[in-house]
Amino acid sequence: MSEKLVELPGLWVSLDRVEYNPNVQVTPDRPYGFVYYITIHNDSPRSVTIKGRKWVVTNETGEKIVVEGDGVVGEFPRLSPGTRFHYNSYHLVSSDSVAEGAYLGQDDEGQRVFTRIPPFKMEVPAE
Repeated sequence: MSEKLVELPGLWVSLDRVEYNPNVQVTPDRPYGFVYYITIHNDSPRSVTIKGRKWVVTNETGEKIVVEGDGVVGEFPRLSPGTRFHYNSYHLVSSDSVAEGAYLGQDDEGQRVFTRIPPFKMEVPAE
């Protein structure tokens, strides 16, 4: 079992869509909510269990918010070769921002793997 974290070829992420959602419960310091829809694809020859995620959200002034946690939306999806996991969640932002990150997983042999979440923009609508 290897402790080294490697990017697994064939494990990849697609951003299906992102949209402004004024109905998400926001906070005074982050008053804009964006819902994103993502699919994690496993086109590798190995089964992978997603164990966690890391997001970096950078606003227009360069301020970063880092969000790390176990699983994905409360689940630890196991992706066999040729399968995918689809979900949606949201980010709260203070201004126009870009989100990016990675999903962290482990294959059946214990190898720790990751795949990158492609950057996407969240543009606050003009008022």
